[in-house]
Amino acid sequence: MSFPSDLESLIFDMDGVLIDSEPLWKIAMEDVFGKLGSQLTKKDFQKTVGIRIDEVVHFWNMEEKWGIANEQAVVNDIIDAMESLIYANPFPLRGVMDTLAFFKNSHFKTGLATSSPHRLMEAVLKSLNIKDAFDSIHSAENESHGKPHPAVYLTASNSLGVKPTKCLVIEDSLNGIISAKAAKMKVVCIPEKTHSPEPKLILADYHYENMESFLLDFSSRNKFPIHQD
Repeated sequence: MSFPSDLESLIFDMDGVLIDSEPLWKIAMEDVFGKLGSQLTKKDFQKTVGIRIDEVVHFWNMEEKWGIANEQAVVNDIIDAMESLIYANPFPLRGVMDTLAFFKNSHFKTGLATSSPHRLMEAVLKSLNIKDAFDSIHSAENESHGKPHPAVYLTASNSLGVKPTKCLVIEDSLNGIISAKAAKMKVVCIPEKTHSPEPKLILADYHYENMESFLLDFSSRNKFPIHQD
């Protein structure tokens, strides 16, 4: 399937799209949740993939009946652990660097819209040295609702000055896909490899095994103008 010819922006999710951070989240949460007396399974962790960490902590506080009044303290412990893990594992996923370079040299405006808190977003951008690849970056931490609510994608498109219908999003999770679709955007799904198969990912408009295959298909089948330096 070809992409619409009137696209003006490509917006990236971060976790599981730019960096293989989902295993890092699992390590950080296993450590913190274990201290609270909970041993969550891989299937348990998949229940909250793609949503904000404060919402993850609240979900498990209710589910596991921790009775924690100060959920933010738990959130902070996880963020501290994640920040250290990101800097220790600064590895972009396959095809990411080439894709960012391609779109940076195109007529497209590029954005980042993540459920991760701002501190972790900055850690990824700094560790991979890719902050200059984006025209706009946004964390759902600044929104009243996180994904699957469309707020962070609508904020991103507004900041880029591009109509939502002219934005293409790259996502890896069901919550992210629902968020982007609710914002009236076209969605590319590149599923996170460590997750169990999720039939509902079919809600995305396009599907690729990795970023490299997306870039190869996009660049060969869609002739968009490229800036020449």
